[in-house]
Amino acid sequence: MAADTDKQSFWEHLDVLRAAIVKSLLVAVVFGVAAFCFKEELFAVILAPKDADFITYRLLYSLGGLVTESGAPDFLVKLINTGLAGQFIIHMKAALCAGVLCASPYILYQLFRFVSPALYVNERKYVVQVVGGGYAMFALGVAVSYFLIFPLTFRFLETYQVSGEVENMIALQSYISTLMTMSLAMGLVFEIPILSWLFAKLGFLSADFMRKYRKTRHRGYSCGGSYYYADFRCIYAFARESSDMDII
Repeated sequence: MAADTDKQSFWEHLDVLRAAIVKSLLVAVVFGVAAFCFKEELFAVILAPKDADFITYRLLYSLGGLVTESGAPDFLVKLINTGLAGQFIIHMKAALCAGVLCASPYILYQLFRFVSPALYVNERKYVVQVVGGGYAMFALGVAVSYFLIFPLTFRFLETYQVSGEVENMIALQSYISTLMTMSLAMGLVFEIPILSWLFAKLGFLSADFMRKYRKTRHRGYSCGGSYYYADFRCIYAFARESSDMDII
């Protein structure tokens, strides 16, 4: 441990923690205000998966050989707002989330700077690996959700109808809520390898334990796979929509 940590009192540690929190909040607020000011750019990214020319849809059409000179089939979704202050509140929430997301590396740095003096050298190495790997895996999970899982889910559910007499009208609140929930969920799912590695290092997980509950783990994978099956059904829906042919 660092020698100066034993010289600090409890209140001095609280002062250091308070300074780290205040600095993190200030940086998050600065990024949030910047995101709030760049409203068009912010919502161009957030609302991109609802457009027919989104990169995921274009890639699927290209891979399926369904894109012609006239382009991909039309896919038009108009979001609606059902609250008087709904769009302003969503704007603030989206800017706040964007600010926290952009400031997250600095926030992690401040937290590590606060706890690192109390760690041994080998502990610091593990913390750096866990925090760095965890952040990278979380970002990868969010990217997978944004570019793959959410677009396919949105396309499938938006075009699904129990009857031709029922028209889908998607609320902006529902769209934003679903996007954030799925992104957070996928980010947490991608943390499982990092947590498994950490628990194994700490002795909480062992090879015998993993072998014992292998069947339970496989059942969980099967349940998760059933969710993704609905997403990949969208690929067949795209093909049917483009070629007007039944897929057997």
